[in-house]
Amino acid sequence: MRKFQDSIPLKLLKAREVTMGFFRPVLQEIPLTEQQWRIIRALNEYDELESKQLADLCILLSPSLTGILNRLEQQDYIRRRKSPEDQRRILISLTPKAKKMFDEVSPRLEERYRAMTRKLSAKDMKALDEVLNKLCSIEP
Repeated sequence: MRKFQDSIPLKLLKAREVTMGFFRPVLQEIPLTEQQWRIIRALNEYDELESKQLADLCILLSPSLTGILNRLEQQDYIRRRKSPEDQRRILISLTPKAKKMFDEVSPRLEERYRAMTRKLSAKDMKALDEVLNKLCSIEP
């Protein structure tokens, strides 16, 4: 068996924590949780999604997503509406307040990406992206 320090899951967890260290300070100022930001970011890119789609994109369990969506709705960051094609489907989208906040915060987070790139290099960031994409495509 591999040594504890050589565990790939452990290294990925540590890498996640180091990576989030670049972004957490900005998110804490808003204040939003990492999960809330992922939802807002996904909805900004995809405009309108169903809960299942949002959970899959944001790597969240459905029960967790429900509570997060309730809080975002209370904060006036998301809205829910029934699909005109199928009244059983609920579509989730950003409010103007959330879009404005996203536009204000995004440049600061993009600067944090640049700071990370200065630590690793653009070449390393590209290689990391490629390896992570390969890893995510593997079927267990």
